[in-house]
Amino acid sequence: MKPHDARQESEEALQLMRRQAHRLRHEEKLSWTRIAELLGIGLTTMKRWVSRYCLDNPELGGVVSFKRGRQVGTHRTLGLENERELRDVILQERPEKIGIALAMWTQRAVQQAVKIKFGVDMPLRTVGEYLRRWGYTPQRPARRAKEQDPVAVDHWLQHTYPAIAKRAKAEGALIFWGDETAVRQDTAWVRGYAPQGQTPELTHATRWTSISMISAITNQGLVHFELHEGAINTERFISFMAALMRDNAGRKIFLIVDNLRVHHAKEVMRWIAHEDRKGLIELFHLPSYSPEHNPDEWLNRDLKTHLRSKPSAKNGSALRQMTTDFMSRLETIPSYLKSYFTHRYTSYAAT
Repeated sequence: MKPHDARQESEEALQLMRRQAHRLRHEEKLSWTRIAELLGIGLTTMKRWVSRYCLDNPELGGVVSFKRGRQVGTHRTLGLENERELRDVILQERPEKIGIALAMWTQRAVQQAVKIKFGVDMPLRTVGEYLRRWGYTPQRPARRAKEQDPVAVDHWLQHTYPAIAKRAKAEGALIFWGDETAVRQDTAWVRGYAPQGQTPELTHATRWTSISMISAITNQGLVHFELHEGAINTERFISFMAALMRDNAGRKIFLIVDNLRVHHAKEVMRWIAHEDRKGLIELFHLPSYSPEHNPDEWLNRDLKTHLRSKPSAKNGSALRQMTTDFMSRLETIPSYLKSYFTHRYTSYAAT
């Protein structure tokens, strides 16, 4: 009978066979040739097991298979220390800081960094293998304005917002985060597979009257939104705040927004300060140029991603309906709305 290829067996089966071989040798006093026949393996394999797993000893040792191939971390272009140094550079520095004329850490940027720091000409394919091994993936960057004041942002995160949250808890107020966005179906960045050299085509309708959305969310999973033809002006912003108060009657509203001119308008301040609304709604402003710290900004990004993934709307009414459908679904999924408060830049507002 032709011996069976033991390499096709599972690790559990191999360990059992080695234990059986040891028992047959020391309890039944059989020869290794006979044991190999009974187990259905080749004599060469049997002898290798005897040597590798010490099956000829009365006391059985380990029977776990040795790993084949080279050990992890050996025969690599970069040593472990160089790998750690390179990972630290990618995490802590921008490419231009080490003389690379690229804005982001792409494979080509990492390739150049390896050449600059270690004098190694590493192929792009190898660069990709290193990045995958480290768990690094290509991601869309979060945008940050150069005009942003880090000191003001830090003060907001460490002092201003915690004070707002403390007041809201003491006064039983709801904290809403508001924002406006243009509703567009800009599909320029969408990608689709096609044969090389045959660029896929995407039909789209001509531009129609612009649609704007104003929305506000809480870390409890509540959302309020309105759609308007054209931009959000002072009158529409005031109308939105009035509707927000009606929908949450009996609860004080703390509304946090960015520094859009409309949010600072005199008419808005007079409306909030009116005797009928005093103590019922307050307006707070994020630090300038800091949209990433507004959880509602992440809702807007989600909406735009959803719209871009859909077939092109034939007209403004169709686009408006697509937006309404998306937002209406969000209203029924509080847990999903809460996820906008789990990003690195917005987790501070989760409680």
